[in-house]
Amino acid sequence: MAFVTAVIMAAVLIATPVRAEPEGGTKELRDALSAASQGYQDARTAIANAKKRQGELSGQITATQAKVAGLSAAVGLLAAAQYKSAGTGQAQILLNSGSLDGFLQSAATMRYLSERDAAAVSAFTAAQAELDQQRKDLDAAILEQETQLKALRTRQDDALKALRKAGGGDPTLGFGDLPANATPAPRNPDGSFSSEGCTVRDPSTGGCLSPRTLHAYNETRKAGFTRFVGCYRSMEDGYEHPRGRACDWAAAVGGFSGAATGGDREYGNRLAAWYIANADRLAVLYVIWYRQIWMPGTGWRSYSGYGGPSAEHTDHVHVSIR
Repeated sequence: MAFVTAVIMAAVLIATPVRAEPEGGTKELRDALSAASQGYQDARTAIANAKKRQGELSGQITATQAKVAGLSAAVGLLAAAQYKSAGTGQAQILLNSGSLDGFLQSAATMRYLSERDAAAVSAFTAAQAELDQQRKDLDAAILEQETQLKALRTRQDDALKALRKAGGGDPTLGFGDLPANATPAPRNPDGSFSSEGCTVRDPSTGGCLSPRTLHAYNETRKAGFTRFVGCYRSMEDGYEHPRGRACDWAAAVGGFSGAATGGDREYGNRLAAWYIANADRLAVLYVIWYRQIWMPGTGWRSYSGYGGPSAEHTDHVHVSIR
């Protein structure tokens, strides 16, 4: 009986990967990284929408300018015709009609011409007002783009300040390039990502994940990165894990087992590079691997977690999802 128990316990120890230790970095750093990355993504989406709006308005303005020019010419001809006939009053024209039928016909003709002229002038006035509004909208779109560019630069500065305060932030080389092949996560019509809660089951821990993080999890495995992973963690752990918006992918086949070397490190390099290639498709906030961190807008920077392999992220690739 004792022998059987020992065999079972040994099998469990072999089959169950070692759980990662709490990751390094202060709460202040984690919050700053999350806020900076989200703010950067929001600003970039707003800039893209502003540019798109500018393109639409430029096309509308061109069309409306042509419309105004045509109507202006028509109104000019009407004005010239009225000037030439200024000496002939409407009453005189009616008196010269010669008969009752002629009188009625002349009256109807003059009413038609009057209504036509008024409609032409009204159309010209409306087109001119439309053109003025389109120009104001274009100015607003340009101002929005400039505002968001400032916000984007501010978020970049915030992220670098937080990293430097924690002992990192220097530019690094990263881990190479890979093609983008992940299925994009769903977006709103304006290109933004909806706010999501921890509402779906986490396959790695039995906890919960946001739908977008589960999508990233499934796409990662579909891309061939199938080694041990842990996503949801309790509130005692940091980063986006308690919100169901982060996963730790072990570099070693057996789980978290010290600083990766050889093939394990190469596996981590490829996974980190794959996340960067698909960052826009998967709504990646940041990636941490082997004392380096990647964020949109800053690229790869040095990172220090002040601790062992888990804190320094040398035994696992950490990814946080929007």
